[in-house]
Amino acid sequence: MKSYKQMSKEELLAEKAELEKRVEGFKAMNLSLNMTRGKPAPDQLDMSNTMYDTLSKDGFISEDGSDTRNYGVATGLSEVKKLFADVLKTSPENIYVGNGSSLNLMFDSIMRAMVFGEHDSPKPWSQVEGRKWLCPVPGYDRHFKVTEQCGFELIAVPLKEDGPDMDIVEELVKDPLVLGIWNVPCYTNPDGYVYSEEVCRRLASMKTAAPDFRIYWDNAYVVHHLYNEESKQGSLPDILSLCKEAGNPSRVYEFASTSKITFASAGISVIVANEENMKQAVKIMGIQTIGANKVNQLAHIRKLPNVEELKKHMSRHADILRPKFELTLDILEKEIAGTEAATWHKPLGGYFISVYTVPGTAKAVVAKCKELGVAFTPAGATYPYGIDPDDSNIRVAPSFPSLEDINKAVEVFAVCVKLSAVEKLLSV
Repeated sequence: MKSYKQMSKEELLAEKAELEKRVEGFKAMNLSLNMTRGKPAPDQLDMSNTMYDTLSKDGFISEDGSDTRNYGVATGLSEVKKLFADVLKTSPENIYVGNGSSLNLMFDSIMRAMVFGEHDSPKPWSQVEGRKWLCPVPGYDRHFKVTEQCGFELIAVPLKEDGPDMDIVEELVKDPLVLGIWNVPCYTNPDGYVYSEEVCRRLASMKTAAPDFRIYWDNAYVVHHLYNEESKQGSLPDILSLCKEAGNPSRVYEFASTSKITFASAGISVIVANEENMKQAVKIMGIQTIGANKVNQLAHIRKLPNVEELKKHMSRHADILRPKFELTLDILEKEIAGTEAATWHKPLGGYFISVYTVPGTAKAVVAKCKELGVAFTPAGATYPYGIDPDDSNIRVAPSFPSLEDINKAVEVFAVCVKLSAVEKLLSV
């Protein structure tokens, strides 16, 4: 199709009229569709429905003889630690096993630093006036909310195809008030990029003015491949090892969970940290809690006893998700390609597709879709404070809806993208 930027005013008006006819047709459908968040679909959740059957059949005793129904084993079952260590390329002793939410572990980790400081902190972070946190954008809105809630000034850093713009990051961390950075290294949320080894090494080795600077490494999608292969993730190095090699062994906390592997509401999560960070965290968590849900840990490890079984399980997830992503991308290509009304990247894993509309139109697109009964993540949500300076990025989440619903929702979305682009050009 001809680029909108190359069309005459008359051509744009004709295109606008045609798009408005389609909008009227959508109104008559009385749609009520939701593509706001990256939730597993019911058939994905059903894959783990038998997970707890082994408890009544085989009992509650773990490999080391612990009764998971009782107190004890505060840092998690050893067999669970081994599984996560194999997945994350680290050692079991670096792992603490928590309950279902890795976001909860991230929030608590920052709160510990706020109240007590890190083991290498001059003072608790709450006493650092004007504290700042780096936020690669577009990124995960819930990350940003955590540091915003804790009183950090959020500083947006452009996210490129190989990770955050390190020239900018390395300059910003010369400020002693910059205490940390968020990262989703594998299938970034929402773009679906994978960090390069060079970027990982630069993050691990960069000179920071704050002695207690921390990387929060949210490896949420480490096994969430859409094409039953590791893709670039196979070369993603162990960030703990890189930090140790660079002489910054305490720089990173890594997080992961089974939230999109088993049950989103009842998974297990982990913190991965070096000895000094782990000692500090466990000391405080030992006062906060006697331990996480070991019965749930046991059920999980019996369902997914090793990396081989985990890969088979994730392959079945991919079989469900892949057609949804491909349908979404096919519709975007069919409707928008050539118009220059939007651009997007085809992810090889993760849970999102990131669409960039004509600058100044993302909010209008989401509002138009809402009027037609199709909900998308609010424009700006992928930026700190909910403010996208270009008003361009929209996160599309195709995981939960059915193929039939995706077909309708993405067509509505594409038409609204095009109509907003045409209106923007006509207003200039």
